[in-house]
Amino acid sequence: MQHQQQHRAQSRQSTINGEIVIVQSHKQPGSGKSASLRLYSCAEVDPKTGKGKMSSQANLKCRKTKTSNGEKTRTYHVKFYVESSFGIPGAFVIRNPGKHRFFLQSASFETHSNQIIQFDCHSWVYPSQKTKNFDRIFFSNTKYLPNQTPQGLMKLRNKELISLRGDGSGERKEGDRIYDYDYYNDLGNPDKGPEHVRPVLGGSELHPYPRRGRTGRPPSNADPLTESRPCTTNLDIYVPLDERFSPKKQSEFTSNSIQAALWFLIREVKFVMQKDSNHFESFDEIHDMFSDDQNQVTEGSLEEKLKAMVPNDLFKDIAHAIKTPLKFPVPQMIAENEFAWKDDEEFGRQMLAGINPARIRSLEVFPPQSKNGMVSSIEPSHIEHNLEGMTLAQAMNNWRIFILDHHDYLIPFLRKINTKDVCTYASRTLLFLKSDATLKPIAIELSFPGLAEGQEISWVFTPARQGEAAALWHYAKAHVAVNDTVYHQLVSHWLHTHAVVEPFIIATRRQLSGMHPIHWLLDPHFKDTMHINALARSMLINSGGILEKTLFSAELSMELSAELYKEWRFDEQALPADLLKRGMAIEDPDPDNPTGVQLLFQDYPYGSDGLEIWSAIQAWVTDFCMLFYTDDESVRSDEEIQAWWSEIRNVGHGDKSSETWWYDMTSQEDLIKALTTLIWIASALHASVNFGQYAYAGYPLNRPTLCRKFIPEEGTFEYAEFLKDPDKYYLNMLPERIEMTLGIALAEAVSRHTSDEVYLGQRSSSLWINNEEVSHKFEKFNQELRNIEKRIKEKNTNPELNNRRGRAEIPYMLLYPDTSNVESRGGITGKGIPNSISI
Repeated sequence: MQHQQQHRAQSRQSTINGEIVIVQSHKQPGSGKSASLRLYSCAEVDPKTGKGKMSSQANLKCRKTKTSNGEKTRTYHVKFYVESSFGIPGAFVIRNPGKHRFFLQSASFETHSNQIIQFDCHSWVYPSQKTKNFDRIFFSNTKYLPNQTPQGLMKLRNKELISLRGDGSGERKEGDRIYDYDYYNDLGNPDKGPEHVRPVLGGSELHPYPRRGRTGRPPSNADPLTESRPCTTNLDIYVPLDERFSPKKQSEFTSNSIQAALWFLIREVKFVMQKDSNHFESFDEIHDMFSDDQNQVTEGSLEEKLKAMVPNDLFKDIAHAIKTPLKFPVPQMIAENEFAWKDDEEFGRQMLAGINPARIRSLEVFPPQSKNGMVSSIEPSHIEHNLEGMTLAQAMNNWRIFILDHHDYLIPFLRKINTKDVCTYASRTLLFLKSDATLKPIAIELSFPGLAEGQEISWVFTPARQGEAAALWHYAKAHVAVNDTVYHQLVSHWLHTHAVVEPFIIATRRQLSGMHPIHWLLDPHFKDTMHINALARSMLINSGGILEKTLFSAELSMELSAELYKEWRFDEQALPADLLKRGMAIEDPDPDNPTGVQLLFQDYPYGSDGLEIWSAIQAWVTDFCMLFYTDDESVRSDEEIQAWWSEIRNVGHGDKSSETWWYDMTSQEDLIKALTTLIWIASALHASVNFGQYAYAGYPLNRPTLCRKFIPEEGTFEYAEFLKDPDKYYLNMLPERIEMTLGIALAEAVSRHTSDEVYLGQRSSSLWINNEEVSHKFEKFNQELRNIEKRIKEKNTNPELNNRRGRAEIPYMLLYPDTSNVESRGGITGKGIPNSISI
């Protein structure tokens, strides 16, 4: 009888076999071998808990280990015994009783009916004693809208979201997985002295700003409104564990940062030891920084310098690198033509195909005017002789005059800026679109505030080919480049990509369940962004950070960024809307044109390639959303989407909550527009302003970060100094050696792709969403990106498209998707659109 009962019990049971993949680096000893798992059923509900029925606990058994580049990938087997009515597992919980965290890459389970359920995890699992929630939950790759959630997963779905939101109190610890918002109140360090006091950004009319991820560190002693900072540079600043770098990325990022730091420190120690001038003495000396025969400083002196600047544990990691000969690679800017940076056409081309290609606009009114009505001092006589025989009226009517405007936003800051041993103007640059579609700069206006309130003092410079006028024109272009560099770093790059996306990430984690299809769609576009932003707050945009040390805006840098956030509109970050706003395109009524716009001229590489990428993203997002949302009502009734959008508007970008341009989020169209714009910002827009930095800014004469001298005026001592040696005056006008070298090192570091980069049209895992239609639509997206790659290559070889290469012979590849780069080797490639803002 007993044997028959056991037999009947066994017949009611079935087995589920699983495979767990864990990645372990040489710096992360956690292997996960002591972890245990339990499965949740999708369909069968436990009457006691209201959740899906759970399997019994099962432990891991190592099946195989693969080692590559210092990284071990361990594959474990796990077996569960469940009742035959258990059905399909929709989630699993994993507990880590060990001492070390491990990186869980993926999991898959095979049911008794041979159905394979996949889980794409890519997250750290911390020891149980280090986390508030002992068990970590992962959901399968089958996605559901909230009202379609299987009964067994409904409570689990809600519980997971609640746990991710936290309660808004306490300091976040390393193993926490909690998302909350805070102001940028961690940039200053008033405990170090008044020179490190910085205003809180966000939450005020004076300094509005997007929110950041909350860390909850206690307030500083000197200012209760400012969060305290670690005593030393902290590479382990808190971010939720799902947002942390993978072991491979962490190792590469540290290595790249060390390499950049070593280049800078070697130059600094050399300058100090040799007691060189603060400024470069010749152009050849600048070129020598990129040559193979760079003299090295003694190993001992550099070790002492490093010991004084970095923590002991970090010093151990980098000491071995000191013995490696170090030199800066040759930037593309001077690789083919070392004098291209001086050329007027190249100067104009970079406004269309450089690293800040979304600031130039069509001039609507001549002369240019400020918002307060103040009229520019540029007169028709300054430019009429440079319009290819056209009158000014004809050039304006034919949309042939453009402006790079760095005037209005800078003027209010210049009194403070120019007290800091820098010499900065606000600039307006007018350019003429020639018949060959190249842009010729025809006038530069440089201004700064006068003594009386509302008064300005301005100078206008026009092109010249020889003599004193040519040198002064060259100086004027340098001051424009300085303005454009600072705007690029603080606004086009940091604010318009890094900062504005972070609230979307936080809201997605807090309001969209991991089961939600839109969470799945957006997840690859958020990879590593919160971690890189946290590191930026730690050493790049903070008081005394790299940007303050290298940009003319110095300690006013982030205030300037906040001032320009006042102009930011999410809807105008959509590329077609941006092009229309800047007068670089007109509306196109052709129903077959998915972008709805037509460029004023086709030889605008950023605009031309960008619209192709935009169109591909829009088609993919539309296809995806239509699979899950059948009509507008399905969008309105999605409680998670509505909570997500409300939180983005009212909290994440709370300083903009009363603006009327936000999408209502009541239709399929609203959702598609919002998602397309967000993916565009996180992928293509960031790629266009980031990965060309070394090519263009790696040569500091092309994009200097500040000027130490104003343009000399006749009758002054400075003018006599200029006449004596124009080149020396120019070199003394540029950043000092240390500032210039630090800028090169930064450009080199941020222009590198890491080898675990995942590009647009790729996913980070072979595991896929459990939906064949989605797979088909994604393959269609990937194929379109491949077609775009072919067209970009064709455009770059078209001799009629002069702006695709320019005098510097740099083919425009910043919006080349690089979908074939499945096994990325990383490095400075000048191409490729990563899915996310990951550097």
